[in-house]
Amino acid sequence: MAPNSNTTPPEGGKKKQIKKSSGTAPEDGKKKLPGSGMPGGSGFLMNLGMTIIIFLLLISGYSAITGLTKQKVQVPLSQVAADVKSGAVKEIDVNGNDLDLTYADGTHKTAMKDPDTGLPETLATYGATPDQLSAVAIKIQNESGFKFWFLTFAPIIFPVILLGILFLFLVRQVRGAGMQAFTFGQSKARMTDPADQSQRVTFADVAGAKEAKEELMEIVDFLKNPKKFLDIGARIPKGILLMGAPGTGKTLLARAVAGEAGVPFFSISGSEFVEMFVGVGASRVRDLFQIAKKAAPSIIFVDEIDAVGRVRGSGVGGGNDEREQTLNQILVEMDGFDPTEKVIVMAATNRPDVLDPALMRPGRFDRRVTIDLPDRKDRLEILAVHSRTKPFGPDVNLEVIAERTPGFSGAELYSLMNEGAILAARENRTEVTQYDLIRSIEKVMLGPERKSHLMNKEEKKLTAYHEAGHALVTSVLEFADPVHKISIISRGRAGGYTLKLPFEDHKMQSRKEFLDDIAGTLGGFAAEELIYGDVTTGPSNDLAVVTALARDMVSRYGMSDVIGPVAFATDHSYRNETYSQDIAAKIDAEVSRMMEEGKNRARQVLMDHRGALDAIALKLVEVETLEREEFEKILIANGITPKSKKEEDVLKV
Repeated sequence: MAPNSNTTPPEGGKKKQIKKSSGTAPEDGKKKLPGSGMPGGSGFLMNLGMTIIIFLLLISGYSAITGLTKQKVQVPLSQVAADVKSGAVKEIDVNGNDLDLTYADGTHKTAMKDPDTGLPETLATYGATPDQLSAVAIKIQNESGFKFWFLTFAPIIFPVILLGILFLFLVRQVRGAGMQAFTFGQSKARMTDPADQSQRVTFADVAGAKEAKEELMEIVDFLKNPKKFLDIGARIPKGILLMGAPGTGKTLLARAVAGEAGVPFFSISGSEFVEMFVGVGASRVRDLFQIAKKAAPSIIFVDEIDAVGRVRGSGVGGGNDEREQTLNQILVEMDGFDPTEKVIVMAATNRPDVLDPALMRPGRFDRRVTIDLPDRKDRLEILAVHSRTKPFGPDVNLEVIAERTPGFSGAELYSLMNEGAILAARENRTEVTQYDLIRSIEKVMLGPERKSHLMNKEEKKLTAYHEAGHALVTSVLEFADPVHKISIISRGRAGGYTLKLPFEDHKMQSRKEFLDDIAGTLGGFAAEELIYGDVTTGPSNDLAVVTALARDMVSRYGMSDVIGPVAFATDHSYRNETYSQDIAAKIDAEVSRMMEEGKNRARQVLMDHRGALDAIALKLVEVETLEREEFEKILIANGITPKSKKEEDVLKV
């Protein structure tokens, strides 16, 4: 029930339009950001783990050596003498004052003798006779060697070694932090080596955007053969600004220029220059240009340059704003006291209107390449590029997919093809079919099916009438686009949707088309009101979209007879208005009038064709989804002539 934005500026391509049912929007959960961790990250954890392991090994070794004597039972000398007299002792090893007793039954015991008296004298004191002692093998060893010294100094050496390891660990961490401080101002640009074939991109990998590629071919020619230009006194532009909607292939084109020319490609995002410390961004800019000059001829690519290239003097951050310092350094590097030769700066943005004029003047970004959304032919070429590695079934027709995707960017077309392959793999099939690609269009537009979202019988009927209202009004009004599909199956946040697409791509839209679009979008609202005498929360997004469209018609496009051809807003934010309260009241009144007229037109169409409305709704309740052919059969059965390509072309003229 709630359509995507139907607002299309006069110079923009006409985008896909969907009426989708939506109930109360779910609460947006807070996005959990990953923790940055402590400096050093995995290196810190690795060093700490190694220290713990070494510490445990040292303790284990010391315990293994010093614990040998603890495994034997220590007995007093009186017991030793008694055992000798009884003949139970087989052997005595004398090691200094330590006695190691081996008994006839194989057991081992230890004892300590008097350090000032020999063993025979000591045992004789306890009553052992010489004959009894002669029956025992006595071995005397000098207390010397490695074991003696190790056992003597181990209690001192081991703690010292452990403290030394901990000290080295701390020194290493401090040194790493110091090195990070020294490299804080270095560039974070990523370089693509022209010899790396796995990352090489050429114009053959970029479908569509013919005019943009022609403009950029001059840059490639200059990088390959600069002498041809310099001999005739020509200087290639230092800066090329790629402008276009998100996903139109700006970054891909920049990489293709470097791939065609076979030069190093340094890429960095505008946000990577900015840090909390003033001067870091400028330092990184200097470092980046120095690296690029050493590798010249080369290309520097700055993505999302509006992050640092916004108009200066806005007051944000004061006179020492880090973004302004970074922008000043970029301006100096591009055309300052040290002019850059054979280093071309390319940048991409989807907000060229907010860039500082100093960036756009000749000598800096003096060549601007606009990349539009692809038309049908370009979309077909893009789909062909993304289908190179995908096995297709015999029923796949990419022309139909290109026809059903007006307003799709290159990134969305890539996502469509990828989703089709995922659907086929999920169902354990080895080929991608046309049905997979058709389903992928809806998934990219609206999201996956919500099979768990079950509506009761009354809600299902209400949603069917709502979508039938959209489809019927859109089909009857002469300047509205034809309906290709209707569904009451929930997808994403939509409870149902009506897909309407033009037969041909259009770069501009007229007031009559906008007014019919408003009426068609309010068809669901009017259907609920007509059938049930009440309205639900379902059309909430419908109302938001058409209100924004009506306000654009009045405030941006000059399509109001009351207000006249005046533009009061340059964007959709409507901030910093420069008109009076009287004009604001007139704008609000015009928006309300357009909305009311659109609702009344939709209601009249539904009343005139009530039979068709009921037939479409009942069929939707039965089958849940109506493709274009089935929908047009219902229209014909109720006396409504569906739109054909020729008829639409005549009506548009």
